[in-house]
Amino acid sequence: MSRDTGAGAAGWHDDEVVAAGLPDKRLARRFGRLLDQMSAAPGQPVPAACGDWAATKAAYRFFDNPRVTEHGMLAGHFAATARRCAANDGPILILQDTTEFIYSRAQPGKIGFTKTINAGRYKAGQPNVVTLCGVLMHSSLAVTLGGTPLGLTAAKFWTRTKFKGTWTLKRHVNPTRVPIETKESYRWLENLRQSMALVGTPERCVHVADRESDIYELFCLAQDLGTRFLVRVQTNRLAAAPAGAEPRDRAHRVFTQLSAAPWAGRHYVAIGQDETACVHVKFATIQTLPPVGKQKRYSPQLLTYIQALEIDPPAGRPPIDWKLVTNLPVGDFAIAIEKLEWYALRWKAEVFHKVMKSGCRAEEARLETAERLAKFLALIAMVSWRIFFLTMSARAKPEVAPETVLTTTEIATLDAIDAARAKPRILRKTLATYLLQIAMLGGYLARNHDPPPGNMVVWRGLTRLHDIVFGLSIRTRRQCG
Repeated sequence: MSRDTGAGAAGWHDDEVVAAGLPDKRLARRFGRLLDQMSAAPGQPVPAACGDWAATKAAYRFFDNPRVTEHGMLAGHFAATARRCAANDGPILILQDTTEFIYSRAQPGKIGFTKTINAGRYKAGQPNVVTLCGVLMHSSLAVTLGGTPLGLTAAKFWTRTKFKGTWTLKRHVNPTRVPIETKESYRWLENLRQSMALVGTPERCVHVADRESDIYELFCLAQDLGTRFLVRVQTNRLAAAPAGAEPRDRAHRVFTQLSAAPWAGRHYVAIGQDETACVHVKFATIQTLPPVGKQKRYSPQLLTYIQALEIDPPAGRPPIDWKLVTNLPVGDFAIAIEKLEWYALRWKAEVFHKVMKSGCRAEEARLETAERLAKFLALIAMVSWRIFFLTMSARAKPEVAPETVLTTTEIATLDAIDAARAKPRILRKTLATYLLQIAMLGGYLARNHDPPPGNMVVWRGLTRLHDIVFGLSIRTRRQCG
C-alpha cells in the first residue's frame, strides 16, 4: 500500500510545489506526491517511503527523467522563500556554505569524485590515498536575525570528474591572475546573484560565509548589486598606504593596519551549551586593494575589518581568533559585537546540512548516477528545511498559533493523541506546545533543565506522527467503506 497520507497532511508543501519549474502538470503532481511520501518518512530509503513497488518505480522514473532538473524542482521552494522573506521585517542573513555527500559505489565513475584524502598507510608502509566518490552541494540559506530558516535562495550541485593537480599548477600559474569565471569558486558569485534576483531587496540582505568565500570579486559584485556581506578573512590583502608612507610600498597589508588599531573592549561568546569565552574586540576601516593581477579590472574597496581574539584560552583547544570583513558600517563597539553575533549564525547552514545527512540520511541513497542523486538531494533539502523550520520557529515565536507552521492533519492527530491520555498535555494552543508533543514522540523527555527540542528528536517525532496519521487514515477508510 502506498504511503500517501492525503492532501491535508501534505498541505505544508503546497506553496513549495505550486511554482515548481517542471515541464508539465503530470510531473508536478508526481513531485508533490513524492515530496509528501519522503516528508512522511524522513530518513527512510525511497522504497520504504513510497510503500510499494508501483510508487517506488514511479519515483525512480521521476529521478531518471531528463526533463526534470534539480533547479526546476526547487523553483517553487525558492519562490516560497522569497515570500517568507518579504513577510519578515528587518535584515535577512543569506548563509552560503558548501558540503559533500559521500557515497560508496562499485563504479564510482558514474557519480564522480569530490576529493582525495590520505587514509593512513598500508602494512608495508606505503600511503593509502583514497579518492572519495560523491556530490557537492553549495547552498544559500535565508535566516532571520532570530535564527529561523526561511528557506533556500539558491543551490548548486556538481561533481569533479578528475583532479588537476592544483598545488602543482600553482607553481606555474598565479591563481590570482586566473579569471574567476573559470574557477569552481565562481559558485559563490552565482549564488549571490541568484539570491538577489530572487529576494528583490538586496539592501536588506547580508551574505554571511566562511573563509572560503574571501574572494575580492565577490566584494565587488556585492557593491554592484547594492547588497551587504560579512565574511571571515583568510587573505592578508594589500591595503592603501597610510598618510606619509611610500605609495609603492607593498608591505602595507590589511592585517598590519588591523593589528595597529586599539582594542575596543571585551565580549563573552558562547561555545557550545555550557562554555563561554572572553574575547578582545577591535575594528578598523581600511582601503583594500584588489590583487595585483586584477587591479585594472577591479577598484579599491573601503571595507571594515573586525577581530575577536580570545583571552586566556584553555589548554585543550586553539584560541578563538576571528577576523571578519564587511561593507556594513561599523561605527562603535556595540555594532561590532552585533556583527560578530550575526556571523555566529553562520552555523545554521552547518546544522541544515547535518539534518540532511544525519536526519534524512541523504548519504544512504542507492541511486547510481550524479544526475539522479542531485535530484534526490534537492528533494531531501526541502524535507530537511521543513524539519529545521519547525524546530526554530517554535523557539523564535513560541506563542503563535500552530496553524502557522503545522498542517491541519498534524494538529488534529496530535489533539487525538492527547485526548486519549488520562492527563492531557496540550493545555494551550500554541506552536511551542504542539512542537513539544512532536518532540516527545521522538524521545524528548521534557525535563525541567533539558534544552529546547533539537532537530533530531523533531524528525523522529515527525516520523512517528506520520505513521499515526497513516494508521488513522486506514481506519477511516475502512469505517467509511
